[in-house]
Amino acid sequence: MLYTSLEICAGAGGQALGLEMAGFSHLALVEYERDYCDCLKSNRPQWDVKCMDVRQFDGKPYHGKVDLLAGGVPCPPFSVAGKQLGADDERDLFPQMLRLVEEIKPKAVMIENVRGFLGKQFDNYRGSIIARLYRLGYSVHVGLLNASDYGVPQLRPRAIIVGIRTDIFDSFTFPVPHSNRTNNVGDAILDLMAANNWRDANQWYKKAQRIAPTIVGGSKKHGGPDLGPTRAKKAWAEMGIDGRGIADEAPATDFDGMPRLTPRMMARLQGFPDEWQFAKRKTTACRMIGNAFPPPVAREIGLNIKNVLDYAGIISRSTTEIPCWAVG
Repeated sequence: MLYTSLEICAGAGGQALGLEMAGFSHLALVEYERDYCDCLKSNRPQWDVKCMDVRQFDGKPYHGKVDLLAGGVPCPPFSVAGKQLGADDERDLFPQMLRLVEEIKPKAVMIENVRGFLGKQFDNYRGSIIARLYRLGYSVHVGLLNASDYGVPQLRPRAIIVGIRTDIFDSFTFPVPHSNRTNNVGDAILDLMAANNWRDANQWYKKAQRIAPTIVGGSKKHGGPDLGPTRAKKAWAEMGIDGRGIADEAPATDFDGMPRLTPRMMARLQGFPDEWQFAKRKTTACRMIGNAFPPPVAREIGLNIKNVLDYAGIISRSTTEIPCWAVG
C-alpha cells in the first residue's frame, strides 16, 4: 500500500528519496534554499516542492491527510563542530516540527539529527521534545543509527526520533543492522576512480578496503569543499585519498599521487543513485551531498514505519468486519 508523507528541511532529497523507495508518496516537500529546491525539482518534477521558510509553512490544510511527517531539522545547533547552542540557536527548527505535528496530526513522525543531539548537555531539551510529542498523542522511540550498518560505506551516526500516534498499535522497532551487505570505499567507487583508465587504480583499490569517515558538506561561511577536519583527512589519506579538496573528474591515466574524490564519488558513498543530479557548481554540489541523509538509511526506517501502518490497517479492517453469526 502507498502511504502519504510530507517532509520539511528536505535538502537535496536524501531522506525523501529513501522514503519514496520505502513506499511513501510525498504530498509536499518544504525547503528554504533555492539551489536545493531546484535540485529536488530537477530530479523529481512531480514532487510539490515548497521553496519557503518552514516558519511560514501552514500545516493545517494537510490535517488528516498525511501518514508520515518527516524532516532532518538543521544540525548545527547540536553538532560538535558548532557552538552547540541547542534551543538558543536561531537555526533550531524543532519548534516548527512540533507545530506541524500539532497542525497536521500525522500517523507517524520521523525526525533526524546529528549524534550530538543525544549528548548529555541536551538531556533537558531532548526530554522536552519527547514530552511534547507525548502530549500531542504519540508514543516515542529514540535511537542512534550508523549508516554503515545499512549498506552505506561510511561512518555516519545519526539520532533518529520516531513517533507513532497513540490511536495506532505501536509495533515500531528500529531496523536491524545488516552491515555484512555494506561495501567498503574501494568496492563502492573503484569504477568511478578508474573511469579515465588510471593506471594505479587497482593499487589504490587495495588501500581503500575500509569504511569512510563521515562525509561533510561544509558551509556557506567557509571556503571550498574538502573532506573534513584534520583527523578525517588523515583517515582518508590512509585509504589513499587526498581529503584537502574535491576533484572535477577522476584521475587521468598517468596520474601520480593521491587522488581526490569527485562529487559523484561522494554521492555514491552517501548512498545516492548515480542518476541523482546535484548543483552544477562543485562547492554547492558537495554541500548538498555532504549534508544529506543517506537514502538507504531513510529507506530502512521508512519500511519499518510502513510495517506499523500496514499492521494498523489490518487490525482496523478486521475490527470492522461483520462476523458471520451476526448476519441473519
